[in-house]
Amino acid sequence: MWRGVFAILILAGCVGDYAEYPGQSYLGARYENSPLGEGAPPDSDPVIRFDAFDCTTFVETVLAGGCECRLNQIRYKDGEIGFLTRNHFIESDWLDANSDLVQNVSAEYAPTAVRRVVIDKANWFRVVHGINVDVAPVVVDLEYVPYQYVGDIKIQEPVIVLFVTDNPKFRDTIGTDLAVVHMGFWLPNGKLRHASSNQGKVVDVDMAEYVTGRMKNKQNLGIVLVEIK
Repeated sequence: MWRGVFAILILAGCVGDYAEYPGQSYLGARYENSPLGEGAPPDSDPVIRFDAFDCTTFVETVLAGGCECRLNQIRYKDGEIGFLTRNHFIESDWLDANSDLVQNVSAEYAPTAVRRVVIDKANWFRVVHGINVDVAPVVVDLEYVPYQYVGDIKIQEPVIVLFVTDNPKFRDTIGTDLAVVHMGFWLPNGKLRHASSNQGKVVDVDMAEYVTGRMKNKQNLGIVLVEIK
């Protein structure tokens, strides 16, 4: 599956590092919160870079094979670069906009539950960014694997893993509910490869140990397994 994506990127003139495990060449790159933008206000950060990542831009850059044109297709609705057209929310924007590339396969690996999340993007834009937009709230039923079943999962190929929470404080602090709070790559060698804010860089960590740590907080619910189509 990953090798198929790698072949497509080569044909498109984009050479990623999929030959072994995704994101190998970015190990050690520093963590930086929201390092990418539109190159113009309100977010003047560059549209692509390789020296710094947060968890989402790391996954996106790897999926794009380092191609700016492909990265724009992943990060923005219909590839239209703009702060308002960016796929800000994994649950309501990112998974849907990239349905041609990725799919939630959690139910193929373990028993699942559903986290219903209401993304109020208009209120988020207003509270966090001071921008008024007319966007209706979106209700998403996100299927995920509760942490109690994660230890029994065996994967044969790298998958994207989303970490799901249910924290009522988000509504007060950012103006909307939120379910997905972190993402990375779960590798067949048992490692989680991700851009870690705690360690300040892109690292490999033991997935089982990482899950054990997250389970200590009862607001953390489980994971979504997302594979490349």
